[in-house]
Amino acid sequence: MLVTPSIVAARYRAEIRQEIRALGTRLKVVGFLAGDYGPSLTYAEYTRNACEELGIAYELRVRNRLELEGAIGEANEDPAVHGIMVYYPVFGNEQDRYLKDVVDHRKDIEGLHSYWIRKLYENERLVDGAVAAGKAVVPCTALAVLKILEANGAYGASGTRPAEHKTVTIFNRSEVVGRPLAVMMSNDGARVYSFDEFGPMLYEVGQAVETEISRAEALAGSSMVITGVPSRAFPRIGAGEISPRTICLNFATIKNFSPEAEEKAELFIPRVGPVTVAMCMRNTLRLFRSYHAHRLAV
Repeated sequence: MLVTPSIVAARYRAEIRQEIRALGTRLKVVGFLAGDYGPSLTYAEYTRNACEELGIAYELRVRNRLELEGAIGEANEDPAVHGIMVYYPVFGNEQDRYLKDVVDHRKDIEGLHSYWIRKLYENERLVDGAVAAGKAVVPCTALAVLKILEANGAYGASGTRPAEHKTVTIFNRSEVVGRPLAVMMSNDGARVYSFDEFGPMLYEVGQAVETEISRAEALAGSSMVITGVPSRAFPRIGAGEISPRTICLNFATIKNFSPEAEEKAELFIPRVGPVTVAMCMRNTLRLFRSYHAHRLAV
């Protein structure tokens, strides 16, 4: 039986709500939107609803994309703002990578700043904050994938290597989701095959090596298949490519599995959105404790 993303998100929101109430202060998150890209608008609405439910103040600031850098800088300097998120794509090219680093890493609730990415790739779980060491934040969607798998018994909930002896294939190697996810799962003990338009790589213990494995070979040997290809040109994964014991998860807005493959899989998870937003709220709390809570005592 599938434990849906909505149920998983509700569990985390309940925990976060209690922790926020115990703080005795009101957190504030600012979202930046440029353009009318449908998924971004939906994500912004999800964020607003989650913040309102948790007692977090949320403000959506709509800006022209050429004004965005300055607007983010203003939010960075505002002590009343504890978390910032930008709804991508903005330019749809390498300039978006630049914008991710414009956000102050101490307010980056999406975990996309290069500071956090380096922490992840070096497998550093803690960070020195303003007062004491706190937990590092990681990209929200990658973390959401793991939390959903964990809730459905497909991923270990404890220990240093909860994915020991698992083989995983991931179609997506973006710096936003796919590559961080491959690193996280391999650090947790999995053998991870990562595919994108430039070919396959193998991740083990956080490190990537070149491999010539084919799509068919990787899928046939995998207990989990995770996809996030935002293109209708991607050849959907068919029922004949996976075993009946495979756990399949699709985090793209476009279907990457055929209906027959979805039916054949031991478990098929079609989306992660609600949990992604919950993980952003979790990161907001972590960043507040590491970098902003000390101001309450001043």
